[in-house]
Amino acid sequence: GCLNVHGSLLPRWRGAAPIQRAILAGDAETGVGIMQMEAGLDTGPVRLEGRTPILGKTAGELTDELATLGARLMVKVLADPDAYPPVAQPEEGVTYAAKIAKEESRLDFARDAAAVERQVRAFNPPGAWFEANGERVRVLEATVESTGGAAGIVLDDRLTIACATGAIRPSLVQRAGRGMMTATDLLRGFPIPAGTAL
Repeated sequence: GCLNVHGSLLPRWRGAAPIQRAILAGDAETGVGIMQMEAGLDTGPVRLEGRTPILGKTAGELTDELATLGARLMVKVLADPDAYPPVAQPEEGVTYAAKIAKEESRLDFARDAAAVERQVRAFNPPGAWFEANGERVRVLEATVESTGGAAGIVLDDRLTIACATGAIRPSLVQRAGRGMMTATDLLRGFPIPAGTAL
């Protein structure tokens, strides 16, 4: 039969966007499985699995890591299929990784800061975004801050943005048609003053 490399720890995150969904959910680890394909959506038995901690990685970083790990595991299975017999997936713990909708990449400051930071990592690439001065600004990296305020309000001159609890501070951003830059560089020519509602 056919084998597939799937980027999750099956049966968790069957479907189209397992890496992004694992980050968004705050999973501590993810992985890759060499799965025997069958008619169902990622329901086939797994021959070999590898794991890795998520540890603040972006979707792009995890994709590269899992692709390398998956290729290595696939070579092992193909070289000696009898050594890695198919093992049926457990019936418990099934979750589905729905395709990413475009609107999901807009940062939702009504969530807590940790969830917003996970949005930043899950949608990099191409980048989660907020709108300021009538323009989309992509956020490629951000840190969680303990300060707070009304959700969506810029708190200071360093682009710290209040969330439902806590705040995030973008550190690497990108305007449309421009290169990546630090938030400090962005603010020099694109003011987003404290008190701005995003």
